[in-house]
Amino acid sequence: MQKHTIGFIGLGFLISACGGSDHLGKAPSFSKPTDSAEHSAMISQGLPVRLEAQRPQDQASLWSGTRQSLLGDRRAVQRGDIMTVVIEIDEKAEISNATARSRSGGETLGIPQLGGLPQRLDEKLPDGASSSELVSVNSSSTSSGDGSVKRKEKLTLRVAATIVDVLPNGVLAISGSQELRVNFELRELLVTGYVRPEDISRQNEITYDKIASARVSYGGRGQITDVQQPRIGQQILDRILPF
Repeated sequence: MQKHTIGFIGLGFLISACGGSDHLGKAPSFSKPTDSAEHSAMISQGLPVRLEAQRPQDQASLWSGTRQSLLGDRRAVQRGDIMTVVIEIDEKAEISNATARSRSGGETLGIPQLGGLPQRLDEKLPDGASSSELVSVNSSSTSSGDGSVKRKEKLTLRVAATIVDVLPNGVLAISGSQELRVNFELRELLVTGYVRPEDISRQNEITYDKIASARVSYGGRGQITDVQQPRIGQQILDRILPF
């Protein structure tokens, strides 16, 4: 039994150590760009896009409608293209609720006259007892509740995202990531979602409120984050302890 206990303890230490082994005594490592969905989309363009028909002499014209011209539309439209996602969140929510309830009741039961039975019954009752008021019940209950929620969020970010897929209905699936390392702390920004080509501006930008199923993650990993997070053993105890 002792061997099994020591084994479980050793396994717990091993699991907890593996979580921070990436930056144990060193700065956290960057994730490999070649392992991302953006890299796969860039090296595999998918189905070919039909090029615009033009005459040979129009290829060098400044007024042609192609993407290579000076006034051409360079917005991201196909798999592997890059656009800029603008995240400007400044939200504030405030909710306040209050409830109050009061209730009281009283009941009295007695038999002062019932064919002389109460008088005969009173003779057998202890001193001070009477059948005129056999039962008397009073009840009272009061409850009140008060709750409030205050939340304020502000986030301003810009990140380049890549079109990783073009859906059959023309909607673009995008994915973007950004990593910034300062000393021994690595900040990560991840953005995914679906956008319509017509929502992309002429500057090849799109705001977060036009991204369907938007998933924005801003966090990090490193020595400071490890200190701020509770240990794995503490998290397990918080889950299983009933008090």
